[in-house]
Amino acid sequence: TMMRSGPTSENRCITHNPTLLHPTSDEGRNITNMQSINMILFLVLAISLAMVTGNNAVVVETKQEGSGPAVTRESKYVSHVTLYIEKDDGSRTPSGWSTRKSEGATVDQPFKFQPGVGLIQGWTEGVLKMKEGERAELHVPAELGYGGSPMGSPGGAFYIPANSNLLFDIEILGKAGGEKEL
Repeated sequence: TMMRSGPTSENRCITHNPTLLHPTSDEGRNITNMQSINMILFLVLAISLAMVTGNNAVVVETKQEGSGPAVTRESKYVSHVTLYIEKDDGSRTPSGWSTRKSEGATVDQPFKFQPGVGLIQGWTEGVLKMKEGERAELHVPAELGYGGSPMGSPGGAFYIPANSNLLFDIEILGKAGGEKEL
């Protein structure tokens, strides 16, 4: 028996059912089993929700720290980029698009952009988490990339199948027109 005080001076007596405390009875075992099942279902739901929610976010994996100011929507930038298709297991396939000679481009030809202007949502979200001089991999889920629309053509210069997760290996060289531009 426990005593509990409520909002008034009146006290109520709460009696516990002994079968709930001792799982030796059938009723106690059933309640204990139900609590276990409910906990397992809750954990499965929480993990599933975390996986679904996590898949809709851009992940920025810094490879080289930047020493410049943070990237903003107000400025135009120059970058080196290589685009890959990223599979669920983390493996990557080249898309055929790179601005780096070392990654297949004819010559080093930096890409100019302004966050939020004519770009996929995932690119903008990712670069806004970066600084000038930083090199990072942006892991972009299909929903924040091209979604259900394929880009390019199979066998062409570049191709991105519909519903592809993207991985951008991007280095922010600096502001367009600035001293760091190549």
